[in-house]
Amino acid sequence: MQIIYGLLSLLLVVYLGLCLALFAWQRSLIYFPQPRSIQPPQNTFNFQVPGADLVVTIRPATGSKALLYFGGNAEDVALNLPSLSQAFPGYAIYLLHYRGYGGSTSRPTEADIHTDALALFDRVQKQHPNVLVMGRSLGSGVAVRLASERPAQRLVLITPYDSIQEIAASQFPYVPVRWLMRDKYESVKYAPAIQIPTTLVAASDDDIIPAANTQRLLAAFKPGIATLVVIPQSGHNNISGSPVYLEALVGRP
Repeated sequence: MQIIYGLLSLLLVVYLGLCLALFAWQRSLIYFPQPRSIQPPQNTFNFQVPGADLVVTIRPATGSKALLYFGGNAEDVALNLPSLSQAFPGYAIYLLHYRGYGGSTSRPTEADIHTDALALFDRVQKQHPNVLVMGRSLGSGVAVRLASERPAQRLVLITPYDSIQEIAASQFPYVPVRWLMRDKYESVKYAPAIQIPTTLVAASDDDIIPAANTQRLLAAFKPGIATLVVIPQSGHNNISGSPVYLEALVGRP
């Protein structure tokens, strides 16, 4: 019996150690900061917020329309500037480099990224009252929450999920993830408050975001608000390479 108790005690210590490690290092499993591709000065500006100096890649334009883009957890958002400029020629484009990404200072957390997104939206809307909010993967959670609190004109979510907490819980089924996670990105919680036309763009063969999680997010919107477009023969990381990807973002049939 002593041997059994000893083994059980050892397993308990190992399990608690695993939980402690996941709690301590969870943000290193969520955020993978990327450097910024080289951009000419006219395509960037620095945006100061409390606790950080952010870099925003831009395509300046006059007029009422603007596009705010929030990227994935391992994405250099600057690389989207050529394709988004092509797809949205009449828009001023703003691509936020999260804290720790692309020359932005400080470290990323859900709370700070959310307040940064709000601040950028408020600045952009003063010049361009019609703002399209777009987010990819991790950024889809940033975009949903932003659109639930600010008067955006349209919302586009690329490879979206219901909650990162739920994704993590499925990956670590024997760990109390729901108690341990600090950055949960609960898009399903904010979706019911969205009142603007919303497009969910999913990959047919997404190996990161299960289709069931995207469907749960879709079901959380009020009837008539959101539509789902599935890009055929595409995965989570190569969806933007599809010839119909930009059409899905713009909303053409």
